[in-house]
Amino acid sequence: MGCGLLAGIRTGSVARIKGDPEHPSSLGDLCLKAVYLPEILATHDRLVYPQVRQCQDAPFKRTSWQQAMTFLAKRFHTIIGEHGPDAVAFYGSGQLTTEEYYVANKLAKGFLGTNNFDTNSRLCMASAVAGYKTSLGSDGPPTSYADIDEANCIILIGTNTADCHPVIFKRIKERKQSDPKRVTIIAVDPRRTETADFADLHLAIRPGTDIALLNSMLCVLIDKNLIDGEFVARRTNGFRELREVVKKYPPKVAEEICGVPECLIVEAALIFGMAPKALTLWSMGVNQSSVGVHKNAIINLHLVTGKIGKPGCGPFSLTGQPNAMGGREVGGLSNMLPGYRSVENPEHREKVERYWGVPLGRIAPEPGLPALEQFEALAKGK
Repeated sequence: MGCGLLAGIRTGSVARIKGDPEHPSSLGDLCLKAVYLPEILATHDRLVYPQVRQCQDAPFKRTSWQQAMTFLAKRFHTIIGEHGPDAVAFYGSGQLTTEEYYVANKLAKGFLGTNNFDTNSRLCMASAVAGYKTSLGSDGPPTSYADIDEANCIILIGTNTADCHPVIFKRIKERKQSDPKRVTIIAVDPRRTETADFADLHLAIRPGTDIALLNSMLCVLIDKNLIDGEFVARRTNGFRELREVVKKYPPKVAEEICGVPECLIVEAALIFGMAPKALTLWSMGVNQSSVGVHKNAIINLHLVTGKIGKPGCGPFSLTGQPNAMGGREVGGLSNMLPGYRSVENPEHREKVERYWGVPLGRIAPEPGLPALEQFEALAKGK
């Protein structure tokens, strides 16, 4: 989860780990993974020095960092000189810090001149990215962890938060316990989990029926006039078409599709609609689906009720790795530049080139290879 850690050192080794109370998101909390970190660091086969081999069949040999960097620079120079900048590629991870993401992007796109920089966000977060861009025009969740401390209704859908995001779950529990009568937790999950057990309302839907449930909740909100008409008129497009779609999902129909009693669907919608502030958090149970993008029905709930862009409100995607979102904010995909800019937009390219101080035209105008295509190109020798 990328929690902030303080490490205690004894005779040159990490002996103890505790949470860093000054860390801005984890606030000193930790999950169980950190408890075992000293043992992981002390394994006998851990790689602790750079290793280099001259070719694939040769053995690795220990080297210095300076020698390793010189070796890499020469190889890049040779390859790019012979085959052009797109003959190299970078595959990053959501474990990178935002600053590391930014520098790697600058190296690849602004210095080497290739947009072949992609990360695991392409795999686990692709549908959330497309959902945000389709609904909001930008892949930027309008929420933060601080909103958890303000919300009156928290919907957890497609996430077993207690297991997969335990520090966030603790924060949700603390919010509930701080004002139990005015804070309601709703869990949407086919399984009964620790998350569902803690929730005030558990909707045990059939797998794959999220969209029907969300559309049905929206149908109830419209029928009960729990919408923000002024916000919809001033800030949204397509409401009339959306209303025609959700009419097909009254709670009785959704009960047959989802396997959730009609009364519970209505109850969930009313809790959401009547809450002064509402958050919806989701993770891979929503994203990793053949229709994951269409689950921006979550975002529709917030747009129709105006519960977005305000403290304690909004659609909040929980990433599979700690900085999958931070990386995208600074351009961590092969079609992006920092600040949600696009490599295909000439104005965006020029602005970033001037900021980076590189020659105009250095950033390639075509998107680089996304993750899977990188691997395929590698296999083909490209």
